[in-house]
Amino acid sequence: MKYKELEAMNEKDLDKKLDDVKLELMKLNSQVATGTTPKSPGQIKQLKKTIAQIMMVKTKNKNE
Repeated sequence: MKYKELEAMNEKDLDKKLDDVKLELMKLNSQVATGTTPKSPGQIKQLKKTIAQIMMVKTKNKNE
């Protein structure tokens, strides 16, 4: 997800998106822990990046 799209979201939508992304990351991490290969190994890195972007937008909105 792009940073500008995240900036356009309100606080409620950001919280929902953050929960969804964390849940998906947890599923992928459990797949890796059990030894199965995820469909897209690069997706884990992308999900972590998205979580960081959401947290950055939330902090920026809080400080404004």
